[in-house]
Order: sequence, then structure tokens, then C-alpha cells
Amino acid sequence: MVSTFPSLNSVEASQLRFEIRALQPKLVEWRRRLHQRPELGFVEQLTSEFISQKLQAWGIKNQVGIAKTGIVATIDSGKPGPVLAIRADIDALPIQEENEVCYRSQHDGIMHACGHDGHITIALGTAYYLANHLEDFKGTVKIIFQPAEEGPGGAKPMIEAGVLKNPDVDAIIGLHLWNNLPLGTLGVRSGALMAAVEIFECTIFGKGGHGAMPHQTVDSIVVASQIVNALQTIVARNVDPIDSAVVTVGEFHAGTAHNVIADTAQLSGTVRYFNPKYQEQRFFDKRVEQVIAGICQSHGASYKLNYYSLYPPVINDAKIADLVRRVAESVVETPAGVVPECQTMGGEDMSFFLQAVPGCYFFLGSANPDKNLAYPHHHPRFDFDETALGMGVEMFVRCVEKFCN
Repeated sequence: MVSTFPSLNSVEASQLRFEIRALQPKLVEWRRRLHQRPELGFVEQLTSEFISQKLQAWGIKNQVGIAKTGIVATIDSGKPGPVLAIRADIDALPIQEENEVCYRSQHDGIMHACGHDGHITIALGTAYYLANHLEDFKGTVKIIFQPAEEGPGGAKPMIEAGVLKNPDVDAIIGLHLWNNLPLGTLGVRSGALMAAVEIFECTIFGKGGHGAMPHQTVDSIVVASQIVNALQTIVARNVDPIDSAVVTVGEFHAGTAHNVIADTAQLSGTVRYFNPKYQEQRFFDKRVEQVIAGICQSHGASYKLNYYSLYPPVINDAKIADLVRRVAESVVETPAGVVPECQTMGGEDMSFFLQAVPGCYFFLGSANPDKNLAYPHHHPRFDFDETALGMGVEMFVRCVEKFCN
């Protein structure tokens, strides 16, 4: 059982101001409290109450109940200036935790397996610090605690509820704790950081029959199998090789017995890409249907296809990304600690905020193999080095000071 607080080593601590280093035990305490009580999207009641109670105790103005469980905290310096928003997602995943730690999830089948408990904590630490240092910046900081990032998506309803208005937000930043990068590094880039997320569900209708008499049937499994293979040619032969894209079939369900040819087969999968033109042209949904329709027609089968565009790609503004990059280089004190071409085909609804206002989403390295803290995101043993919490607060505070001054 792990019960001790991690300490900042001399290298990491040297980049953090004294007040943030002193806040580290509290950050760990908040994060572990949140980790023990994870909640799924749009039902984050305990999480929302915890956030609001902290903000109220610190005298920070906040509005609750936005998009059901979202919160917006407003920190006004009292001096005219720009408005910078900071976004943190607050939901967990339907995963049974396997970590044997004192702060493991107390909610069966639900776990903070993607670092959102850390995102909340870093945003709270930033709010606490800024509220006690109003003299260090001009203008206003709005901190957006957003529900349901893991699905079905809380960013869009929060934007529709007006979280970027009154006062109007000039720019937005956010971070993701990232176990694909080691502790002490940051991934910052302009342009595409994360991919668009689209999904499809397809049912193939054939004609069932006896496994020994295939000539009397239309084998839905054979048709569906050809579709799985053919879908891969969309990326291989229809997408510009300079662009990155993925078509993955993640589910295939068919058949009831070894000697029965199935009359239906069900497929579902996901499509990922960086270039926004594919969304604008509805390229993938059209091409997926063309492939499915052509193969079905050639076999005498029919189909039903549902195709959904969930999140657009995460596209960082060049100017805000440059500001974040310069801040990152000051925090890690070496350009080698800033990974400029860090990208992932993972998706994020932070993309909707970035479509609405200029901004930058970046990765904060949180893996530490020496402490066995390097399991991938969404793994039942995911955890991260909590030293990253203080680094995240330092990053956000310096971004506020640089942008708002």
C-alpha cells in the first residue's frame, strides 16, 4: 500500500516557485480524494461538489450546474486586461481499478484511468494560487471544469451555455497528463495535436442457411469480412500519404452455431484523422458507405449504416502555442524537455473550445517507470507520478502571467 506523499526532487523543484512547492502536499491530498470517488460523464455530482466547496472556501466566484455538472470559476484581478480561460475535464471511465494503493477507487467499476483527477487538481491549485496573487496579472481568468469528456462530450453543451461569454474569452489553454512522456517533459506544438473522432456501426443483412449448403445463402460473415479488409484501403489508397489517418474495426459479431450460416453480421469501428478538410468534405463517412455498399451489392446483401462525427481534431493556434512553448522551456529549463512534434490519434472534445477561440492544448509528461507509474491511459492499473501536479500548476500560472501581462 502506498501512503506517503511524493517529494519533488531538486531538479524538478528548482523550476517551481516556493508557494507552489509548498502547495504540493495539498495537491496530492485533493487528487487522491478525487481518485477515490470517480464518476462518469454528466453524473459527476460528488466531484462537482468538491470543486465548488473548495472555490467557495477560497472566496472564488463560481457558477455550478452548467451542462448538468460543469463549473466555471472566475478570478478577476480588478485591473483591465485580457480574459484567459483554463479548461479541465472532470469525468472518469467505466473501468475496474486494479491498483493496490490507499487511494484506489471506492466506486465499483469506475476509475480515473486517464488523469482527469489530476487535471481537476491542477486547475484547483491554479485557482488557489491566482486568487492569492491578484497583483501578478491583469484582466480575468476563467477556469472551466468540464464534464463528460470521455463521452458523450461536455465541451459543446458548455460552450452553448455561454461559458466563453460574460466576459468574452480571448484565448484558452488546457493540459493533459501524459504517460506517453516521461516526468519533466512537455509536449507542445502548433497545429494538429489530437485527431478527429468518428465512429460507425453497420449491420450486414444476408440470407442464412445450412453450413453445408452455402449456395442457398448469402453469407453475412463472408460479406462483412471482405468489408473489414476493404475499409483498410481507404487510408492506403484514398488518403494523401502526407496525411495521417486510421480506420479501425473494433467489433465484429455474427453467428450462433458452427453449422449455421449467419444471416446478419454487425460491425463497429472508429475513424481518426488530423486534417480538418476530411471533416469539411465528409470524406470518410461517404467513402466508408461506398465500400460497404459496393461489397454488399456484389454479394446480394444489404446493409444499415450509422455514422457519427463526435469530435473534430484538436488544432492549436500558432501564437498561443508559441506562448505555451516559451513558458514550457522556462519550466523545464531546457528545450530538450519540450517535445515539439508530440501527436496522438486519440481524440478530445477540447477541440470544440479551440474552434471557438484561439488556444493551445498540451501534454504534461507524467510517467515514471522507476516507480512503476508508466501504464498507458485507460488501463486498469493506470497511475501517474504526482510530482507532475505542481509542474502543471506552475505551467498554468506562468501562462496566465505571460498572457495577461
